Amino acid sequence: MSVPRVDAGHLRRAGRDVPTPFAIDLDDRRRLTVQRTLRILPGRRIAGLAELDGVPVFAKLFIGADGAERHWQRERYGKSALAARRIATPPVIAAGRLADGGHYLVTEYLAAARPLAATDRPEHLAAACAALGRMHAGNLVHDDAHLGNFLLDGAAVQVIDGDAVHEASSDRELEQNLALLLAQLPADVEAALRAPLFAAYRAGNPRTTLDDIQLSRRVNDTRRRRLVDYLRKCVRDCGRIRIERNRGAFIAMVRDEADFLEPIVADPDRWLASGSPLKQGNTATLALIEHEGRKLVIKRYNIKGAAHALSRCWRPSRAWHAWLEGHRLRFLGIATPRPLALIERRFGPLRGRAWLIVEHCAGRSLAERPPSIAHLEPVVDLFARLSAARISHGDMKATNLLWDGERIGLIDLDAMRQHRSAARYRRAGRKDRERFLRNWPDDAALTRALSAALRDD
Repeated sequence: MSVPRVDAGHLRRAGRDVPTPFAIDLDDRRRLTVQRTLRILPGRRIAGLAELDGVPVFAKLFIGADGAERHWQRERYGKSALAARRIATPPVIAAGRLADGGHYLVTEYLAAARPLAATDRPEHLAAACAALGRMHAGNLVHDDAHLGNFLLDGAAVQVIDGDAVHEASSDRELEQNLALLLAQLPADVEAALRAPLFAAYRAGNPRTTLDDIQLSRRVNDTRRRRLVDYLRKCVRDCGRIRIERNRGAFIAMVRDEADFLEPIVADPDRWLASGSPLKQGNTATLALIEHEGRKLVIKRYNIKGAAHALSRCWRPSRAWHAWLEGHRLRFLGIATPRPLALIERRFGPLRGRAWLIVEHCAGRSLAERPPSIAHLEPVVDLFARLSAARISHGDMKATNLLWDGERIGLIDLDAMRQHRSAARYRRAGRKDRERFLRNWPDDAALTRALSAALRDD
């Protein structure tokens, strides 16, 4: 089968809908065949796995009508700056211009390498911190210092995305850059590993004057800013979320699940009616549904009457709130079923009925399987994570807490809040604790053990 040939103009006009495979001619008379796209910035940039002269490569195509050459030059500078300072990075194989106003940069494809993740072994995370330290010792900053831009290649770490690499303007910029990398880790993991990771960084950059207290403050500040940015992107079209505004509705879907979810979001009430009922109340209706062998839960937030509709139409729906809180919990490493789609009926600026679709968690609730007196760590861990983030759930019934493997996860997030004020959180957190303990009789041994483990200091 022949592979269609395109130029930068075709790719620019395709937006996110870039068909693969495709071939594109390079200015050295060779042809690059892109087999699979890994990242698309519509009309601006495409990154993917490709083939050049029969050899697998990684390709970046800069196709924007404005700024393509600037980003291409920055990518080339960043790669050469890393190589000059002996920071491991995939070597450049080819770079040049595309027809119709674009540029390309092709690097070696590291078939055995993979992006780092927060769940990786401490020594691998330390290797990334050491690599960042060596960059900082060479006065280089990586503006997008997230774990995915550090590839684990055997025992070594390779730094990628040269477009984000530039010279630092101050020591403070270097310190913020380290904080950005560490803030990718869940707060409890980062706190537990901070000492060895900071030691690895200092081994790469022994001239740093940053101390533990300053680093902790910067990481916490960075994590808060990242969360704000992350939640904003949950309700706008981006690489992770697809937004549709049609048929008098606002629809947000996890982008990599959008094709799978399309039949459900097209008619959520039909799926709700055909599913297995979980709850049928005035305020909400829930059902367990199955689609393509996967189980999901769909929740409709009901409008009880004209007065209720009038009180709700001018503010975000409860589904909107639960959608954001689900993403907030998962960002913070707190277990909750993955939010997949949000649907709001819209009448101009006014909002009507709404639906939320989440993955089904097969774990039993704490009402069915209470925690063991001898093993209260999952309960203590959950409350510690909520406390660290100043989050109150608002309805700590045992049926709203599910076993997710060895962890305890939260559902029914309609009343959840993250508090800016420590005093307000203490009041709300105390109510959560008291409601949680009321799930079992006051004189029960489990209640006494939980009360001691969760004592309100």
